[in-house]
Amino acid sequence: MIRGMTAPSFMDLALKTAENAGKSGEVPIGCVIVRDYEVIATAGNRTLTDCDPTAHCEILAIRQAAKAIGTERLVDCDLYVTLEPCTMCAAAISFARIRRLYYGAADPKGGAVDSGVRFFASKTCHHAPEVYSAVGETEAATLLREFFKARR
Repeated sequence: MIRGMTAPSFMDLALKTAENAGKSGEVPIGCVIVRDYEVIATAGNRTLTDCDPTAHCEILAIRQAAKAIGTERLVDCDLYVTLEPCTMCAAAISFARIRRLYYGAADPKGGAVDSGVRFFASKTCHHAPEVYSAVGETEAATLLREFFKARR
């Protein structure tokens, strides 16, 4: 656990985690979960490594955070992720009762927060976190763009 960081530092840590995921061949997306200014979980995408289509960094970090604090309700936790969450991850964020969501780059094709299905605005959504978009957007978008450019 890391103590005493500030909000921009939390996204910097998510970006570093994304970069590390990219170095291992995964899509470079990183996530950090914070409680009382203390990092309680970090994860990068591991769908290829784990042979698991649900191993998105948000899901992995939520599992880690819930285990760390001993409850599935992360009501006093904030989640920082480098890319707008997909529908699956938005649902997990809602079910975990994450307090605030900070994300970097928008995802017009697969995002579900401000793009696509806009999960948190749905009548069937039980909990919607406070959402802060475009935090570290330039860095996150550049990381993704360079990753995919190298693969083409």
